[in-house]
Amino acid sequence: MKTSEDLGTVIRLDLRSGAAELDTAKALRASVARQLGRAGLPEPDDPLFLVIDTPAGLTDHQRQYELLTAYRAVGEVRILVLLVGSAPGSYAGEDEAFQPDRRLVRPAVLRASGTALLWAGDLRSARTALEQPEPDAPEALAVLVDVLSVPDVYLKVLDGLGALPDAVAAPGVRLLEQDLPLEVRDRAWRDALVRFAGEDTELAPDLLATASSGADLPEPLRSLVAGRGGRDQRHREPGGVADSTYAAGAQALDYAEDALAGLRSLPGLLWASRRQAFEADLDQAHQALGEYRDLVGTALRGGGSGTAPSAAETAARLGALGLRVPSAEGMGERIGEGLREFAGKLLGQGLALRSVAQRFTGLAGRVEPVPGSALVRKLADHSTEALSRRPVVGNGPVATGHGALPAAAVAGLLGGLWRGPLAALAIAVPLVFLAVALLGASRLRGAGRPGRWGWGPRAAALGGAAAGVVVAYAVEPPLWLSALGLLAGLGVAVETARRLWRAAIDSWAAFHATTALREALAGLDALLAEAVREHWAVEERLHCADAARSVAGMLRATAAAAAAEAVPEPERPTVTGAPGPEPLDADDWLTSTSVLETDAFAVPDDGDSDWASAYAWQDGASWSEPGEPGQPGARGGFAESAGPADPWADRTAGVPRWLDRESGEGGPELVAVLAGDLTDAAMVAMEPYWGAVERGQAGALAVRRTEERVRDLLSTARRHLQHNGVLAPPPFAADHRTRAGSANLLGTDPRRVADLVGTEADRQAVVQLSSPEQGTLLSRDPAAAVWIRFAPEAVRDEVEKTWRTTGCVPPEQTLWTSSGRYAGLVRLTPLRMGVVDTVRSRQNSPADGFDPYDREDAYDRADAHDREDGDSW
Repeated sequence: MKTSEDLGTVIRLDLRSGAAELDTAKALRASVARQLGRAGLPEPDDPLFLVIDTPAGLTDHQRQYELLTAYRAVGEVRILVLLVGSAPGSYAGEDEAFQPDRRLVRPAVLRASGTALLWAGDLRSARTALEQPEPDAPEALAVLVDVLSVPDVYLKVLDGLGALPDAVAAPGVRLLEQDLPLEVRDRAWRDALVRFAGEDTELAPDLLATASSGADLPEPLRSLVAGRGGRDQRHREPGGVADSTYAAGAQALDYAEDALAGLRSLPGLLWASRRQAFEADLDQAHQALGEYRDLVGTALRGGGSGTAPSAAETAARLGALGLRVPSAEGMGERIGEGLREFAGKLLGQGLALRSVAQRFTGLAGRVEPVPGSALVRKLADHSTEALSRRPVVGNGPVATGHGALPAAAVAGLLGGLWRGPLAALAIAVPLVFLAVALLGASRLRGAGRPGRWGWGPRAAALGGAAAGVVVAYAVEPPLWLSALGLLAGLGVAVETARRLWRAAIDSWAAFHATTALREALAGLDALLAEAVREHWAVEERLHCADAARSVAGMLRATAAAAAAEAVPEPERPTVTGAPGPEPLDADDWLTSTSVLETDAFAVPDDGDSDWASAYAWQDGASWSEPGEPGQPGARGGFAESAGPADPWADRTAGVPRWLDRESGEGGPELVAVLAGDLTDAAMVAMEPYWGAVERGQAGALAVRRTEERVRDLLSTARRHLQHNGVLAPPPFAADHRTRAGSANLLGTDPRRVADLVGTEADRQAVVQLSSPEQGTLLSRDPAAAVWIRFAPEAVRDEVEKTWRTTGCVPPEQTLWTSSGRYAGLVRLTPLRMGVVDTVRSRQNSPADGFDPYDREDAYDRADAHDREDGDSW
């Protein structure tokens, strides 16, 4: 839909007061500039002027109209003059007899194209004897001016008047205003600001896990976080220095583990060379591991020049060490696009600014390369000193192995089945265990207290042998059985000795050294891989981290400004300090008047010439927002300075009979929609910022400019809410958003709009804003009137659906407006032929001493309109 900004800005001027100051083009342009500047609006290419005047003022203010028609603009200048009141001479005397108004005198300059007159003789249109019409009706005028200030309605009325004779008509209206009470709108706006700003809270664990994995990130941010360039490819060049050093360490560990396997076997118990070979291979593994550790340290510490080397220098240095940093070509081209997509995704999910800022801060931490100094500290975890500090199992007594004592006892029993002189053979099995203990103690020198591991089996074997001798004397076995028992006992003793030796080696500290060295080698290689991965796309990742932090800072600053505006004005801190842009909360716009509706009409800055205050109907009346105490009209109307406590308790007081007001209490989606509007404002304001990110210029200046744009758009959002209500989307609203209807936003029924706009076009449908004497000057032809039906574009779907449901024939040429507050009917009734008299400016010039309304025969002479060609158009 078209917005007010697309159609133009209606500039309102009241010539009933302060017109004398607008006697030069410079004064007029300064007045317009002040009015637009206060509203934060640019100079329009096609200015739309709405001028409030009286019929007599048409000739009194010819100079001002000449300046308006000659206003310098890029495009076309359009002027709609709203005349209020009857022409002079209507009332003849105190007897209330009057002469019919037969002539509306206008200067010829107002007969130009794009200029028209709308004459409202009686704004209240009182019709009963009890109603005593006031000379002016400011509350009714405020509503009529508010409606005509909607650019869609303005242009439609101007076009309709242009199709009528003399481009002059008298209006008839029937209006419906659907809006929120002031306190409801105030509360909803502040709640939306709080929701938009959010709070700094810790992320949930599941969100932290998702954020750490980078699964929620678009490309190329996901690749920058995951480091795919260094993780999915080998970091060591085959055959390079690093790969050769790593292979030498792994091979030395393999040799040490093979020697350890030989030492754990029974020959390792018998021959001392097995331990010597193992220790030699273990020393070689330590040496190879130290060389690889030095290489990793060299890669981590960099060039040692004290300055940060470039990515090319780093890649060359790592390449000399046999390391490969994968190319990051093209990774930096889409960083700005990725950040914008990420921000749009998060804000589109309805997250608050501070929540989005948290995620951008987390993104910066995840994508930023880890400095080499941090990785160097990890290198100490894989040093020889760190390995020596590890607790080892072999420092305690050597275990005797599972089931060694029963096996030794059985072996001694089987080998002790001898009698007589042969009973000396029973000592053979205990001697085996004694030999194992002595050899084991010799092989495991320095392994704690290895002598203890042989005491148990020796004692068990000796006890078993003694038991065998006793059994032999008791049963007297044959010699062959005793010989078989000895052989079996020796076999069990050897197997038990082998298991005891393996258990002793497994409890030896040196046995675990190979495992620790293997873990250290893997840790060093992983650390080297991390270093290579951190050098991958280092410049792009630094750029992304800096940009993400700047985005987070800008979002937090914007959130702080929104939260400050959400604080009620009496509780806000006083802003002091260096001059700068005025913060959003410098004035309470919710309780103040629109610039375009109040003092913007006044030319001087002292406010003495306020066009509305000059027509206050009670002492102390002033402009107010709709819904303020005693308010009779819409925005731009008057309100009593003292009123009932409830601003909406008597909101029908002074309301003209052609206006129906329906105030809602706010729908369930009101706050969410307003917060969404603020989010859209932030996204639009940030749009130029992404270009700065792509150019690598996302510094403090870009952040400050973006923050200023956000503030400007927040001001636009509040002005839009003030002028157009909640229903109409602001000009920056995203096209893909589906806006809720009046029921969910205002809590009102759209059927009333459908019934009003779909009303049959007859004289009973509207109230004619004409005095009785002015009514005699209107055309009697019903077909000559121009009808305008309008309703907010925001409720179009609901209204058309209601028409289909009720079977109503949709009226043709319905005007769907950018404003979301007013709907209704406007009838433009032309005047009778000869009523409008156009005169040249020299006739109306004060220098001529001529006033067309002062002539005695102005209304009675038959040739009042039959002047010579040189005197009238």
